[in-house]
Amino acid sequence: MSSSITVSLIFFLLSLGSTSSLPSKRSGYVQNACSVTHYQNLCVQSLAPFSSVAKNSPSKWARAGVSVAISDNKDVLRSLLRMRRSAFGKRDRVALSDCRELLQDSLDNLHKSLAVLRTLRAGEFQEQMSDLATWLSTALTDKDTCLDGFEKTSVKSAMVRMIRRRVTTSMYMSSISLALLNKLAANGL
Repeated sequence: MSSSITVSLIFFLLSLGSTSSLPSKRSGYVQNACSVTHYQNLCVQSLAPFSSVAKNSPSKWARAGVSVAISDNKDVLRSLLRMRRSAFGKRDRVALSDCRELLQDSLDNLHKSLAVLRTLRAGEFQEQMSDLATWLSTALTDKDTCLDGFEKTSVKSAMVRMIRRRVTTSMYMSSISLALLNKLAANGL
C-alpha cells in the first residue's frame, strides 16, 4: 500500500516538474525577444502574454510589440480626449491640443506598421523594413514632441504630471516596437 502511494507521489512530482518548465520556457522566449530593447522590464511585462504564440519568431514579436504600442497609444489618447480644456491654463491647453494631434498621428503610423507586419513578403522585405522603420520612428518622435510641449508648462499640475507619465510610457512602448523591428530586419524572414 505505501509503495503505491510512493509511486503515485513520484509521478505527481514528475508531472509538476514537466509543467513548471513551460512557464520558464515561455519566459525565456520573451526575455530573448526583449533583450534588444532599452526598456527590458517593461517589454517583458507587456509582451509576456504573447510568449506561447510568438516563441522565437522575430516577426511575431515585432507584431506583438506594435499591437501593444497601439493599445497603449489608444488608452493615452482616449484619456487626453476626455480631459476638459477648461481645466488647463492657456499654455497647457495649447500643449494638450498639440499632444492629442501628435498621438493621433502616432496611432495612424502604428496602424500602418501593423498592417505591413501582417503581410511581410520576402521580395519586398527591405522596402517594407524601411517603411516600418520610418513609421515607427515617427510614432516615437510624435510622442517625444508631445512631451516637449509640456516642458514649459505648469509642473505643479497633477494632470500635466499624469500626461507626462502616460506619454513617456507610451513612448517607451514605441521604442520597444522599433527595437523589435530592428531585430526582425537584422534576422530577416
